[in-house]
Amino acid sequence: MLEIFEVTLKNTIYMLQEELKSIFKKHKSDNEIYHDLAQYHVREILLVTSLYDAFILEEEEKLNEKIFGEYYGLDLSNVPRITNASDENEAETLLSQKYFDFVIITMRTQNLTPFELAQRLKNIKPDLPIFLLLYDNSDIILVNQMRDKIDIFEKVFVWNRDTKIFLAIIKYFEDKLNCDNDTEVGLVRVILLVENSIRYYSRYLPILYTEIIKQTQRLITKDNLDGVKKILRMRARPKVLLAVNYEEAIELFEKFKNTILCVISDVKFPYEGRINEDAGIKLLQKIKAVDSDIPFLLQSSESTFAETAVLNDATFINKNSETLSDDLRDFILDNLGFGDFIFRDRKGDEIARATSIDEFKHQLKKVPAESVLYHGSRNHFSAWLMARGEIQIAEHLETLKVTDFPGADEIRDHIIGVTKNVETTVSRGGVVDFSPKFLEEDNLILRLAPGSFGGKGRGIAFINTLLQTRELFSGIENVSIKIPKTAIIGAEEYENFINKHDLYGIHMDHDYDEVKQIFLSKSLSDELVSKLRVYLDRITSPLAVRSSGMFEDSISESFSGIYQTFLIPNNHESLNERLKNLTDAIRLVYASIYSKHARSYFEAINYRIDDERMAVVLQEIVGIGYENIFFPHISGVAQSYNFYPIARFKPEDGICIAAVGLGKYVIDAEKAFRFCPKYPKIDIVDPETQLRDSQSFFYAIDMKRGISNLAQGEDITLKRVEISDAESLGVLDDVVSVYDPQDNKVKVGLNFKGPRIVNFAGILKYDLFPFAKVLGRLLEIIESSMGLPVEIEFAVNLDENNPGFYILQLKPLIRSSEFFTIDEDDIVKENLILYTERGMGNGKVENISDIIYAVPELFNKAKTEQMASEVEKLNVMMKLAKRNYILIAPGRWGTRDRWLGIPVQWPQISNAKIIVETDLDDFKVDASLGSHFFHNITSMNIGYLTVHQSNGRDFIDWEYLRSITPENTTEHFVHLHLPHPVKILMDGKKSISLIEK
Repeated sequence: MLEIFEVTLKNTIYMLQEELKSIFKKHKSDNEIYHDLAQYHVREILLVTSLYDAFILEEEEKLNEKIFGEYYGLDLSNVPRITNASDENEAETLLSQKYFDFVIITMRTQNLTPFELAQRLKNIKPDLPIFLLLYDNSDIILVNQMRDKIDIFEKVFVWNRDTKIFLAIIKYFEDKLNCDNDTEVGLVRVILLVENSIRYYSRYLPILYTEIIKQTQRLITKDNLDGVKKILRMRARPKVLLAVNYEEAIELFEKFKNTILCVISDVKFPYEGRINEDAGIKLLQKIKAVDSDIPFLLQSSESTFAETAVLNDATFINKNSETLSDDLRDFILDNLGFGDFIFRDRKGDEIARATSIDEFKHQLKKVPAESVLYHGSRNHFSAWLMARGEIQIAEHLETLKVTDFPGADEIRDHIIGVTKNVETTVSRGGVVDFSPKFLEEDNLILRLAPGSFGGKGRGIAFINTLLQTRELFSGIENVSIKIPKTAIIGAEEYENFINKHDLYGIHMDHDYDEVKQIFLSKSLSDELVSKLRVYLDRITSPLAVRSSGMFEDSISESFSGIYQTFLIPNNHESLNERLKNLTDAIRLVYASIYSKHARSYFEAINYRIDDERMAVVLQEIVGIGYENIFFPHISGVAQSYNFYPIARFKPEDGICIAAVGLGKYVIDAEKAFRFCPKYPKIDIVDPETQLRDSQSFFYAIDMKRGISNLAQGEDITLKRVEISDAESLGVLDDVVSVYDPQDNKVKVGLNFKGPRIVNFAGILKYDLFPFAKVLGRLLEIIESSMGLPVEIEFAVNLDENNPGFYILQLKPLIRSSEFFTIDEDDIVKENLILYTERGMGNGKVENISDIIYAVPELFNKAKTEQMASEVEKLNVMMKLAKRNYILIAPGRWGTRDRWLGIPVQWPQISNAKIIVETDLDDFKVDASLGSHFFHNITSMNIGYLTVHQSNGRDFIDWEYLRSITPENTTEHFVHLHLPHPVKILMDGKKSISLIEK
């Protein structure tokens, strides 16, 4: 049976991992599709020309300089290099030495004609693309006389002293090679140019490319895209394909008809091998018969075709017009969607104008029905949206007809609805630049400033992406699983703040209290403050202002609880006052990098404090307001790996520690309820222990007390509320039970007299809310995604109309490493100082000769604060001696409750390498699982051992310790320096740890 179970478990994990891979592959594809576009770029060009023409091109025309200028002016990357060769021998030598994308041969070459030279180069490299570049229009006559030889060239162009022709040749060649991929992968649009005249397509292509690139660049600028996104969006510009006869045109149209943006065609060109006087008309009618909405520009030197064009719903321009270039530009702007969207009435007169997507949606709501029908029947909406990169919206609209709707209002509503849905779908689960329009969206993270998100921000962004795939939570109904509304201030704001106010090294000359006041006196950037004002104008619920350092919550180091987090009511009637509170909290988070606590931690892990950078996470606090307090019904932490499983539980089953109210209660390692998400109906401890260790109070945000000075600390905005006081609020019905001392039983609900126990029985035992099911599924998904055990911090609202489970943050639980193994058969307990089956840590330590322990007989729960000071003094001595040590004492290390153990902070014991929590006959306390203190010691691979001497197996050899002469003593502690290092072995898999004498 065990083997069957293990196989089933492995199959389940494999299927989950494959499902997660598929999700992230899709997510990456949706967000990085531009990376797959325009894969081919021209980098090296060989230009073969006479010495004279080479001189003219380089000295007079400054060809390379102008090519670079064209690319720079159009904000293009990948500027190709042009290498000159003056004759066939030099060309052959260069071709043998390096790779060229293609060759350009001019009409005037030495020794050989261009045709002979092309053939000679083809003999060397048969697949080498070669272009023929004519000097001016007079050369066209010569070429036309030798049409039977032209096929050796990729294409023939005429220069006419316009260096833009080189840009056109390069882009034409790139488009030809990229078009198949780009239209399939990215739905990139295609402009089909049908023109057999060398003179005119040499004129049209530079205009087309210049205008397309300029207009694309203009839209990029409007969208405020950054450098990388600019390049990527440019890759998605429309491609231009050239056909020189009817058959080529039809072939290209049939191949790309689903992505054709427009057709620009001559009237007279080859049809069935011969020049046809109205081939362009045939093409126009053929294409319009397939898709009447495709914009079609017919151009001819004969104005008589203008009427024919109009009759076939096409635009006409005269080739002989002195404004030909301007006419072509106007067509691009008016028909291809690059200009403003001009709403017109049925007569074609302008009635409104939109320059952006937001303006478009705004105007669309107001324009009359006749305008909606006018544009809808001509596919203007989809064309304009397509030019702005709104491919999904445009694609959808293109499949619809006006006749698919009862009327104009339904068309209007549909377009607005589709736009909103696609925007939500595309950005769902992602991080978007701050905009007021996104403040109502639940599944987005807003970026208030650029730069890294920091460790906490990265974890939140990662889990938010996972949560968008509801298929992962199939079987869990009627509950919302998400993160709170979140905004992130990227780390660049911190860097700019430090640089602007010259604050580097401030901790060298000022203590922490002074640092906080200095930071509070300095201003954040005007841009951030302006955004925060808009943010607060819409967000009026309490806010958590969380640190998110670069190193925080990383796999290698925890930094848990090292920096500050502030919970602010955000309910003052003055917006300016709320803004001050928020900006104060942000600056104090920045300042917390320089706290004594943080500096000691940096020193312990051998990091430089100046290397740290700080992002800040803003989250709406999960909860409901009751009278003058605000708190969630449930909060806590859940871990996918339980270091201290009991009974039938396995480490992989995980553990959850939950409490009523804000999560600070659990993080501070107060008495909270523990259960296994896999077996939520099984109580871990007996009823008497539940009563003894039950939660008696909780933390809430004080909504009545104003904020006088946040620098006083994180707790300034919080209120401690007794569980008994909360019963009258009606929030404990499903989370509290009653202890019956007569039967030694716990009765679910509050309909009984007796002591209250917070055990969430109504939820865990009767499934009133799928608490355990959500936890179990989340832990499974996240651990599988990260490849190592994890912890989540969560909050729950039990609102009967909209219950919600919120993930507040995510962190790795332990570093992924190979487990050290202890062979239990080899253990000789007489040779041990300590043995425990509840050890946490992994590996072998053989360089510690010092032990500091609290004398059991002298331990006094009423003097634990004094004991913290004593151990701090011993720790200072050990730091000066540069020696690590083993630290042993009863109760919890690092607790905030002095009655549960010694309330040290990390700097007070920073040189301890092994920390031991033990019990006494009259003092038994659970380990510090889930606290910040716990995370920091485990992340540094400090051994964390719990010795339950009462279980009959764990032990400490106190007689051996007493037999050694102390090196130092205090009122409650003894410091031993052994003559030789002890051997410490920690089996992370079995949780067995021991210290040999």
